[in-house]
Amino acid sequence: MKLNIKDKFNKKLPADPILENTRRQVSKVCFSYVTPKQTANSELLHVSPEMLKNIGLTDVDAKSDDFLNVFTGNEVLQDATPYAMCYGGHQFGNWAGQLGDGRAINLFEVEHNNKNWVLQLKGAGETPYSRTADGLAVLRSSIREYLCSEAMFHLGVPTTRALSLALSGDQVLRDVMYDGNSAYEKGAIVCRTAESFLRFGSYQIFSARQDEETLKTLVDYTIKHHFSHLGKPSKEIYIQFFKEVSERTLDMIIHWQRVGFVHGVMNTDNMSILGLTIDYGPYGWLEGYDYGWTPNTTDRQHKRYRYGSQPNIGFWNLLQLANAIYPLIEEAEPLETILNQYKTDIEKGSLNMMRSKLGLHTKDKKDQSLIQELEDILHLTETDMTILFRNLSDFKKNEKSNGLTIIQNAFYEPDEVIGNVKNRWVAWFKNYADRLKKETFTDEERKAKMNRVNPKYVLRNYMAQLAIDDADKGDYKLIDELFQMLKKPYDEQSEYQKWFVKRPDWARDKVGCSMLSCSS
Repeated sequence: MKLNIKDKFNKKLPADPILENTRRQVSKVCFSYVTPKQTANSELLHVSPEMLKNIGLTDVDAKSDDFLNVFTGNEVLQDATPYAMCYGGHQFGNWAGQLGDGRAINLFEVEHNNKNWVLQLKGAGETPYSRTADGLAVLRSSIREYLCSEAMFHLGVPTTRALSLALSGDQVLRDVMYDGNSAYEKGAIVCRTAESFLRFGSYQIFSARQDEETLKTLVDYTIKHHFSHLGKPSKEIYIQFFKEVSERTLDMIIHWQRVGFVHGVMNTDNMSILGLTIDYGPYGWLEGYDYGWTPNTTDRQHKRYRYGSQPNIGFWNLLQLANAIYPLIEEAEPLETILNQYKTDIEKGSLNMMRSKLGLHTKDKKDQSLIQELEDILHLTETDMTILFRNLSDFKKNEKSNGLTIIQNAFYEPDEVIGNVKNRWVAWFKNYADRLKKETFTDEERKAKMNRVNPKYVLRNYMAQLAIDDADKGDYKLIDELFQMLKKPYDEQSEYQKWFVKRPDWARDKVGCSMLSCSS
């Protein structure tokens, strides 16, 4: 197994001089050296062929003992010096101080085909940033991260990727719902990959500690290695850097809204500086279209990170990043201008995204009210987001009376579509048909375009839970079935038709299907 290792982060940035792996406050450095924990009896469950290729490896490599040992943390390659990153963050709106990679260990960086990939193990043991935790991960959360990060990539959503999923052979103690009922679960390790795992909190920690020297070192490093097209670091380039981070962040969140993804924990330490979806914890997919839904039990009371709030939380997080890098700019106005532009772009981006979901490619002054009325109606009775928008592509502008029939399968309680609810749907379909007549596309052309933005298959919460339940019994076939299906989420794939259905009744209130915690 030969990899083109080209470490930069742990070569160019200040390192923790203390090599002892003890939990502590770490100052004026960007990372600490750590060695992954040896596992009891590791077993590879799944590998992403695409990611293998991306880092210059083959299927033969993936079957080797070296691959298994390296990507479960049992062997450190000769040229590698694994490390955990130091960062802070706001958690649910409150500054939490030092956080850092509590159970993520970066193995090395690989260059292949002019792309840079950081290979990082999640669940490979404790680090100086583990606080009171054990640095391990369980199979349950590892399956969810592995499947979802690859599914998001194929949906066209900016995301970190996953290379491999393995059992550690260890038993890990977890309290799934934080209710005092701890139990042992199968330990697992995911190897996740990205150009970089730098987060908003990576910069916040130095600003909070008034360590401008390390802050500048890290920002300059980030621009040189990840935003080099902006030019040599300077005050003006710092402003341009923030502008691009802002634009990438909004682009990512608009994609989340398009496919119905709810991150669940949009803390600033979970916000990628590259605008990638990062840290798949208690995430979920909208079943019923509901602006107020969040999958995270920790957030059930205040619903800070609910689906409808995600764009605005992106703004709040960017404000914290602006505050963090302000010492390098010492001028508030350009940062405020960028933040105000973000607010404007939320409206514009959301409107254009909804236009694309409805197959509208020209602009009309009544589009906003058409979309608003649709969203209002969707909140009257539980309506499956994925099925609704996918089936809507079958609507024909000269057959407006067929609208309700076409979307009938999307209703969780069809008996509720009567009276006022039904009348509003009928009126909406009339307006939608009239609006479609202003478009130049045929019904068939519009359907093809809509089906490229409205997925047929997403990783519904209950689907991931079924794969987890099987895996707990030693059956890993469903992991591969879902992995293969989710590689082509916009295709019809009739062989997977059984997955194009609403959430089953048994999953409505089942742990893992509707309620998730950060316990992973």
